[in-house]
Amino acid sequence: MVSLLAGNADEIAHRLRTALAKGPRGAKARNLANIALAADQPQIAGIFAARMDDVEGRDLTLAKLEFYNGHTTAAIQRLNPTSRRLSRLRDRYAAERDVFGDWAPSVAPVDDYTPRDQVVLHLLTNSLPYTATGYTRRSQSFLKAQAEEGWEVHAVTRLGYPESLGFVQAPRKQRIDDVTYHRLVVKGAVPNLRDRLQAETERLLDLVRVLKPEVLHTTTHFVNGLVVRAVAEAVGVPWVYEVRGQLADTWASKRGPEAVSSERYKRFNIREGEVMRDADLVLTLGASMRDRIVEYGVPRERIRLVPNAVGADFLSTPTSARQAKAKLGIDPDKLYIGTVSSLVAYEGIDDLLTAYSLLRRRRDDVRLLIVGSGAAMQELRLHAAEVGLDPADIFVGRVSTSDAVRYHGALDIFVVPRKDFAVTRSVTPLKPVEAMASCRPVVASDLPALRETVDDGINGLLVPAEDPEALARAIDRLADNAELRERMGFTGRKFVLSTRTWKRNAELCVDLYATLRHHQESS
Repeated sequence: MVSLLAGNADEIAHRLRTALAKGPRGAKARNLANIALAADQPQIAGIFAARMDDVEGRDLTLAKLEFYNGHTTAAIQRLNPTSRRLSRLRDRYAAERDVFGDWAPSVAPVDDYTPRDQVVLHLLTNSLPYTATGYTRRSQSFLKAQAEEGWEVHAVTRLGYPESLGFVQAPRKQRIDDVTYHRLVVKGAVPNLRDRLQAETERLLDLVRVLKPEVLHTTTHFVNGLVVRAVAEAVGVPWVYEVRGQLADTWASKRGPEAVSSERYKRFNIREGEVMRDADLVLTLGASMRDRIVEYGVPRERIRLVPNAVGADFLSTPTSARQAKAKLGIDPDKLYIGTVSSLVAYEGIDDLLTAYSLLRRRRDDVRLLIVGSGAAMQELRLHAAEVGLDPADIFVGRVSTSDAVRYHGALDIFVVPRKDFAVTRSVTPLKPVEAMASCRPVVASDLPALRETVDDGINGLLVPAEDPEALARAIDRLADNAELRERMGFTGRKFVLSTRTWKRNAELCVDLYATLRHHQESS
């Protein structure tokens, strides 16, 4: 199984279909069904399951398939409640259904709580230094900027993190710049999501009684909101819900169009709306996301925009592309296009590869660099080879934060070729903001969330999503016009410095914290 899953998605699917043609039955069919589910191949998993002779084993596999597709109740119904073999999975699914239903964690009210001025506690899903993503970098930058505004800033990560990633010796408390991170270590086994959230709520309350923050702040998705809401109500302080993404849409984007009609997707959105409406204040990244939040029934006046932004690494005067290329050891005489991104399907890197293959047919002065890693890496490398490119010349892999800044500077044209999904239409990414701060023009998919940053013809170019030919033409246009690239780059940097810095965001946020506290004291 390990060797099979080490391949890319297309290779895995091919090998599973080859195995399917051999007509496996019994235990072999069960093992292959489990591999297919782990490899995000649910249709193939279902065919293998139908060939299993063990009725109970078949029900187990089909239940996993139902759960994968978001049909939680159907999954539970497939698991015989009298079977000891199936009871643990049934209990886990039932607990998850509770969390996506009406269940909420609870703790007793605290009568003797007196908050300390200018102390905030953030509940985060994960964080640096154990997870390096846009989410964790945004958290650290935002929290550090709040500390620089004079606040005492604490962050706590979800119960069992980072132990769940294998960092069993991680300190329970550590300071990164001016932010103090706290870890909620697991005490014994936590068998399901419902029990984990209840334990997390109790542990968070213990920490709050020690730190005495005047405001609690958390981020999507709704499970974080459930925990913080319970604790905030217990101690009588306001709480903030920061919507950084539409995670129900992210989940659905990996499963196909039918996922939006599933039980999980519908309940996911219902609970998100509940948490948003209950929060004292909702923060989000952009206007497209704000409009979605209003649709959940949140009054517009309780929503504030705190967009993705840049800090110290990108505020310094950018070096020239030639200097950045020299530091990275790449050819300073070539024109480089590319991106610095997580490699996941909705980022549209396959369209960028196809566009580059079209460009290479008519010019030899352009080179492509893709910096970053992710689940789609192997599939993208295969796609590159299929369109006549050498993956070794293109894929840089994951780099340090300092090198990521250098690569932004080395790219003459930054590309954000996102696919047209619900999540990409509403969620505004950080990457074009960092590119503009680096004085580089951006070519991006023409999606509502990206229009909030990329002003077509002013600081970049917008092209139809999932259209490699149009993408190639836009890159070609900029490649031929150094003056236009420079003008767009300077315009983009001016826009970022005036509207997209962490200092500006932190000033806004701490003012909002103070307003919340004032309203609570006067009510």
